[in-house]
Amino acid sequence: MADDRDRDGTEVAVAEFHKKIKEAFEVFDHESNSTVDVREVGTIIRSLGCCPSEGELHDLIAEVEEEEPTGYIRFEKFLPVMTEVLLERRYRPIPEDILLRAFEVLDPAKRGFLTKGELIKYMTEEASLQVSYPCTHSDRAEWCFTRWVLGRRLAMKMEPSGMNHCP
Repeated sequence: MADDRDRDGTEVAVAEFHKKIKEAFEVFDHESNSTVDVREVGTIIRSLGCCPSEGELHDLIAEVEEEEPTGYIRFEKFLPVMTEVLLERRYRPIPEDILLRAFEVLDPAKRGFLTKGELIKYMTEEASLQVSYPCTHSDRAEWCFTRWVLGRRLAMKMEPSGMNHCP
């Protein structure tokens, strides 16, 4: 009985995801031929509430592209992959409260913004860390480095013990 309800709930969720995915895909299917330009895939995925990194997006595109890339993605290949992403709740955005907390750490004066100079300082000041950053995805190295260093700096400022919970 409970298994039937779980299965029914999952089927309803899958049907809802299929509907949302189809609607998002169709916005960019300008030829009405069940294909979209590969350059639009990131926008479609983000419109569905997912926030993959550029490397993760590249991997998703590689998964749904034809063996011989045409520059277009077919709906029938996109649908099952995107359904799985949504069911697994992958690429969730960072919760708003964590982002707010991070910016509050960087904005001790509580002005509600960072100046260009402050952002440059936070992104470029020399860290007291040995830089052997754990970049395991296929993002550009400098982006990965910057993201990692900023994450480490935020962790150092936010955690009383320094670096217990680094991204």
